[in-house]
Amino acid sequence: MELLRSNLARVRIPEPTTRIYKHECCISFDTPKSDGGLFVDMSTFLAFGRDCVDWNYEKTGNPVYLHIKQTKKADAEDRPSKKPTLLAIGLDGGFDNSEPQYEEFYEIVIMPDNVTLPFPSVELPEKVRLAVDAILLAEGAERKEQLASWTADKKLVSKYATDLQQLDNDVAVPPVGWKCAKCDKTDNLWLNLTDGTILCGRKNWDGTGGNDHAVNHYKETGYPLAVKLGTVTADLEGADVYSYPEDESVVDPLLADHLAHFGIDFSSLQKTEMTTAERELDQNFNFDWNRIQETGEDVEPLFGPGYTGLVNLGNSCYLAATMQVMFSTRSFCSRYYFDQRLKEAFTTAPADPTVDLNMQLTKLAHGLLSGKYSGPVLEKDNTANAVSSQKQEGIRPRMFKSVIAASHPEFSTMRQQDALEFFLHFIDQVERINSGTPNFDPSRSFKFGIEERLQCSSGKVTYNRRNDYILSLNIPLERAINKKELAEFQNLKAERAAGGKELSADEIVRPRVSLKDCLDCFSAPEEVHDFYSTALTARTTAIKTAGLTSFPDYLVLHMRKFVMEEGWVPKKLDVYIDVPETIDISSMRSNGIQPGEELLPDNAAGDGEQSIKLLADDDIVAQLVSMGFNLLHCQKAAINTSNSGVEAAMDWLLNHMNDPDIDAPISENMQNPDIDQSKVDTLVSFGFEEKLAHKALKASGGDVEKATEWIFSSPSASTAADMDVTTSSGAAVDTLMPDGGGKYRLLGFVSHIGTSTHCGHYVAHINKDGRWVIFNDEKVGVSKNPPMDMGYLYFFERLES
Repeated sequence: MELLRSNLARVRIPEPTTRIYKHECCISFDTPKSDGGLFVDMSTFLAFGRDCVDWNYEKTGNPVYLHIKQTKKADAEDRPSKKPTLLAIGLDGGFDNSEPQYEEFYEIVIMPDNVTLPFPSVELPEKVRLAVDAILLAEGAERKEQLASWTADKKLVSKYATDLQQLDNDVAVPPVGWKCAKCDKTDNLWLNLTDGTILCGRKNWDGTGGNDHAVNHYKETGYPLAVKLGTVTADLEGADVYSYPEDESVVDPLLADHLAHFGIDFSSLQKTEMTTAERELDQNFNFDWNRIQETGEDVEPLFGPGYTGLVNLGNSCYLAATMQVMFSTRSFCSRYYFDQRLKEAFTTAPADPTVDLNMQLTKLAHGLLSGKYSGPVLEKDNTANAVSSQKQEGIRPRMFKSVIAASHPEFSTMRQQDALEFFLHFIDQVERINSGTPNFDPSRSFKFGIEERLQCSSGKVTYNRRNDYILSLNIPLERAINKKELAEFQNLKAERAAGGKELSADEIVRPRVSLKDCLDCFSAPEEVHDFYSTALTARTTAIKTAGLTSFPDYLVLHMRKFVMEEGWVPKKLDVYIDVPETIDISSMRSNGIQPGEELLPDNAAGDGEQSIKLLADDDIVAQLVSMGFNLLHCQKAAINTSNSGVEAAMDWLLNHMNDPDIDAPISENMQNPDIDQSKVDTLVSFGFEEKLAHKALKASGGDVEKATEWIFSSPSASTAADMDVTTSSGAAVDTLMPDGGGKYRLLGFVSHIGTSTHCGHYVAHINKDGRWVIFNDEKVGVSKNPPMDMGYLYFFERLES
């Protein structure tokens, strides 16, 4: 006790706003359930596992800790299973995940000799008792940052409710017998609260639901609020009110009055329809994801190093699938596991290791690769003996998700995200934190150069170079290898439709396209219309071809399966890709300017030419817009790639969609600013040529940081008009980029289930130890039938020559 009193100055009582970690170690995945429990530093309120608490004492000198240990309670017999009423996991009314119950034990521990004092105890100093009580009563920072997994956002009061105008049109809505005013639908009906019109709801992705008459009525009239008939009962809080301009379910505090306007006595109504949230819940139960998840297969579970699952934090499968592949590569395993120990990362981390990406990547690597958290869960058998189950608990990457999402507002939400966007953001962040030591940057193993050759009708050529981390491929449906079967299927489909019958799932035939055809399309000659030729000083048609200037250690192929149909309706291409386990892309290498070729002359941009360059190619913009991109962003992409083609503009978009000025209007000033010579000198000091520095500053509005990024990533940064692209002068060639032969083997792939990249589910399949393994969140097992033809992202590893 005297030892504790002598260290009271190192004990703090947390404020209500203090971040308190008490559910998971900051540098490992130990929890209060782990053998050694968890130790909360009573000065910083960071938590540490048994193996790490000594490191924290060495680093900070903080001696006093609250030790939290959880032990499993005996299971209650015949525990009832309740039907969920909330789209949530582990919350009242949510999915019952049947987790065992635990009881907690506490004690005060004084380092470095591990002196222990019991808690609670009246003999403890008041300051210690108050501090511990505050820690135990506080919501853990880990859970505060994890916005209630799978829980729909709390409904807000609609700003249109209070002053809602209701027409005096003598409409009286009967209590039963409702039907859409524009079709024969008698379910999924919505009452517009302005004019009393009853119309059917939106059509779901699978063809169920309504015929969009209610939403189209809003577009025609602007009447904002509608209530779903069949959800209105005496309990008005359960009614489903939707605000079209706010595009979400809302609360209407005056709903009773608004219903009374149309003669509706809500007290006598009975619930007959699902709310939007309930329908979403029902769809989650009934979504058929059998093939990709290998449902129905007797999957052999795997445990041990490299086979640790990642628990879904709530729509975080995009992160889990991507990170499982990343930590199956040599570059990331070496950088954050074999070559960096946990203690080393913690020692060099800032005071709060939870916000340090290097620390959290090292923590994640050790969690996934050590095997420490990959053992089977112990369960009770019928004789109450503990036996190993087929499941593992896996690890929860909360802190990693928090720190990687800190610079990206979308990834910090609990909404589903695009695995491609996450991969690019992740690579960008890894490159940033390793900028001081580029030789140790694992993201470079994915980096490669792309070179585009444009030849105008004068016969002269220009070359554009850029660096990238993905090769994004169009899918040429016209090259389907099963055209005969597709034609027969269309005939059968027409016959069934004429007879009022539906096709069974086994009868559906999908186009099948070879990966080779997708790769060939990338390199195939393409006409570029309205190309401005400096040789002709006029617009003409150019022929563009593309190739790779280097072959990365790991080649990531992105299959463009998502397109936008007419009317901005998103569509996922229902297609299979025949992907072999080995590929050879040697023929895709581009070697720069060839003997006998004459470069297009470099023409300083005068006023006339500048105005021409500011005009984005309408065809390029239209094609990008049809894919779902913002119109302004598409125009900027076309301009910044000199209207050289859709492929270049698409790559520019993927690399610049997070630019802070992406939504700024296009202007002459943006393209032709007054260049500050001191900024030019700054870029020259970085090793870039003065001519290139001028060009970069013009293209980026005079901003040095943006100009530097433009030089490295813009397709037009290193045009042949400025320099000989076959040399490594300026910034055209990154000498640290890996290069080698063009033969690759398939390391793994990420598949997507659902109609949009922002909904559904992601699963990873990885070739490990000579067999295919499925990583489906925390479930890890041998894959008997890997769906290699259904991938969204394919990861290839270069074969050593």
